[in-house]
Amino acid sequence: RNSQPILSNKSQMLGMPQFGLRDNLIKCELLKNEDAYTYIKNYSFFLGTYNVNGQNPKESLSPWLASTATPPDFYLVGFQELDLSKEAFLFNDTPKEPEWMLAVYKGLHPDAKYALVKLVRLVGIMLLFYVKAEHAAHISEMEAETVGTGVMGRMGNKGAVAIRFQFHNSDICVVNSHLAAHTEEFERRNQDFKDICRRIQFRQDDLTLPPLTIMKHNVVLWLGDLNYRISDLEVDHVKDLIAKKDFETLYNHDQLKRQMDEEVVFVGFTEGEIDFQPTYKYDTGSDQWDTSEKCRVPAWCDRILWRGKNIKQLHYQSHMTLKTSDHKPVSSLLEIGIKVVNEESYKRTFEEIVRHIDRMENDCIPSVSLSEREFFFQDVKFMQHQAKTVSVYNDGQVPCQFEFIPKLDEPTYCKPWLTANPAKGTSVDIDLEVFVNRSTAPELNSGQQQLEDILVLHLERGKDYFISVTGNYLPSCFGSSLSTLCLLRERIQDMPLETIRELVRSCHFYKSTAISDRFTDSYIFEPLKLLTISVLQEELFQQPGLRGEFEEIRDCLDTGSLDTLPGSNHSVAEALLLFLDALPDPVIPFSFYPQCLDCCSDSSRCRQIISVLPQCHKNVFNYLIAFLQELLKHSAHNRLDVSILGRLTIHIHCLFLCTLSADLESAGQFQTQRFILHKTHSVLSEDEQNGK
Repeated sequence: RNSQPILSNKSQMLGMPQFGLRDNLIKCELLKNEDAYTYIKNYSFFLGTYNVNGQNPKESLSPWLASTATPPDFYLVGFQELDLSKEAFLFNDTPKEPEWMLAVYKGLHPDAKYALVKLVRLVGIMLLFYVKAEHAAHISEMEAETVGTGVMGRMGNKGAVAIRFQFHNSDICVVNSHLAAHTEEFERRNQDFKDICRRIQFRQDDLTLPPLTIMKHNVVLWLGDLNYRISDLEVDHVKDLIAKKDFETLYNHDQLKRQMDEEVVFVGFTEGEIDFQPTYKYDTGSDQWDTSEKCRVPAWCDRILWRGKNIKQLHYQSHMTLKTSDHKPVSSLLEIGIKVVNEESYKRTFEEIVRHIDRMENDCIPSVSLSEREFFFQDVKFMQHQAKTVSVYNDGQVPCQFEFIPKLDEPTYCKPWLTANPAKGTSVDIDLEVFVNRSTAPELNSGQQQLEDILVLHLERGKDYFISVTGNYLPSCFGSSLSTLCLLRERIQDMPLETIRELVRSCHFYKSTAISDRFTDSYIFEPLKLLTISVLQEELFQQPGLRGEFEEIRDCLDTGSLDTLPGSNHSVAEALLLFLDALPDPVIPFSFYPQCLDCCSDSSRCRQIISVLPQCHKNVFNYLIAFLQELLKHSAHNRLDVSILGRLTIHIHCLFLCTLSADLESAGQFQTQRFILHKTHSVLSEDEQNGK
């Protein structure tokens, strides 16, 4: 249900438009005195997680979902790898969703009636939320979000789905995640966790309020295939410890335990004692450990953790009788103390607060002081986050509300490379964050824009404060046009900004042949080093790189500090995608899109389009096509095919569009590329379809 402005729902009542600063103060005082009008009542939450390895439901889920003696009040059931097909990956649609949903419904505890509150899914990651029918009326402010953390941080084969809701007076957030695979990739799993926490933001009913993050809730429940493995032990030793039920020794080598002990991830979270054998990896349909050629080391991949007060775990176990997948399902039964409002106590507390504010309202005006008013960001780089903090101190006698407001004739309160978090609130520390991405880098590289902005902090019923934000941006090949890179003779960071600005202006006057004459000895060959990655690398363009390695690669290209690129093949591959994605005008320029769409069924006309491309674009296109052909020649090693490469081009504005089909037609993939082309046309933005 939607929240109603009734006495017991104070946050919604006080957020109504007719309430102003006075009632924000009442809200703060009510939150401060919450213990005076609420009491704790325990409710049971059943949490379950199951990686089904793309299988259909073949057996009853009752041994897992109905394993408790009494029916729980809540069910929160998460699945991973619901569907491994390419169709599910491309279109986020799968017939297996209703099949597993029905299997869950049939497997719920038979001694209670349950209502489905919410279903949320991202590719193969699905979360189902059921509640006893009698509790449904007390659930409000329901929101759901998803985030992909695959290649380039966008694809949904890995990531998380999450829901948040209010039950009585407690805010609860539930996350189901599937993190990066492979034993050695624990740092990538750590990064996935941090990205999920940062990027999942829930809209509030009051749209003037900032979105809520995961950690802003009273209770956080986290489940899923976290993919943390057993380290530093041979597979036979691990199996021997399992046979002896020496789980304590085995747990000391668990990657998640080690990362939590070092406070790298899941800070403030709790996990119950693990007294069951690892849930991965089994031969499908049996209880036998993996007998495949890879012979995976058993691991506790499937986990359930929680964060908050008044939470007690009643059981934490795996369910060995289910054999559909190469994982075993895991469940946890939690008893959670929920804050319930006492109506009489609430009314009495509310009236006391209102009387107190009435006495002081006319005697006080809001006032704040700022820790600093001028900020300089040194050496800002492409896709490298920098942050500084300004503290807002309330030096008046009443709580106050601030908000950053747009300057005259400007649509937003700040430039697109700058963010203030939070942008509104009371006395807090505000993070001023600078982040240059594909949309802001071109104008900064060319000198058309500088890192300069003035923020206007407006105090409700008070005066405005001005905060100066400046900095210096280090130009990068990322976000520079191909024609500009062809004109450069030195590394981009070795050239004065004024010289770069002149070259950008001159690109409009140089003839195409003049630029092409400079191609062979130009700076363009620095970013083209990204094409030197090994074409034999397995899972290339499918396994994400590391953020730190990308930054080293970017610095190497911009400064020429190393002759060979640092980092893994996966990091270099991701850097190549980011370079292409950041081009102001793609390899196939926007102006050619209508022609490409018209001739997609005629390979000879496709080649004609290639022949009339600007020379530097045509040269780069030929390099890229040659690279793609090399990848396909070694597909037996790298496991790439045209479908995968085509899917990547869709995610980066279809860099090769239909011209790719002309150069790969000899491989018998023409029809596939026509399919990709038409799918691409459907995702182009309106201005791109009009030939931006």
